[in-house]
Amino acid sequence: MKGKTGHIYRELKSHAPFTIFGAITGIVILIFFRKLSPRISENIFYTLHPIHVVLSALVTASMYELHKCGRIKGKCNLWMLLVIGYVGSVGIATMSDSLIPYLGEVLLGMPNRSIHIGFIEKWWLINPLAIMGVAIAYFMPATKIPHSGHVLLSTWASLFHIIMASGGDLSWFLCIALFFFLFLAVWIPCCVSDIVFPLLFVRERETRDRK
Repeated sequence: MKGKTGHIYRELKSHAPFTIFGAITGIVILIFFRKLSPRISENIFYTLHPIHVVLSALVTASMYELHKCGRIKGKCNLWMLLVIGYVGSVGIATMSDSLIPYLGEVLLGMPNRSIHIGFIEKWWLINPLAIMGVAIAYFMPATKIPHSGHVLLSTWASLFHIIMASGGDLSWFLCIALFFFLFLAVWIPCCVSDIVFPLLFVRERETRDRK
């Protein structure tokens, strides 16, 4: 595979092991914190989810900027960068941290299941933080370290969303099932957000030029 498709495939493949590691840390945290009250779990979720959005916006906008605009400031359309960074972070972070965990909660029949849509429930917090992430990317684009932090934070945010719904009753079967949900909730949406989505707006030649 060449060009954009090959680059996306390599990125997805290279990030799978770290995502598995993140899911393992999530299960370890789950074992120790499964008895947390829904209220405390919600507070932790709304600490991790906003930080996740900042890092996601930073990486998504940085990926677009580095491939599309290079390192020369002024060539990147700021409004385009803002749209890509915002949609790629808020939209996909919501899927990763809330929608996919909620699907798992429904399929596993958890008693306190509920969707928590951050950019609506706490619009005054999530939306400005996404814009801040894009602004950081415009002046200091970076992908590797923020992406790693983004993956871990997404895993843990998804986890505490699940703990809110669990009611503290988790069997080993549920832990194993949740491992796969955590992996899918992070690997596909986060890599789509950070890698696939911004590269959809970059031509093949521009992707090859950044290799």
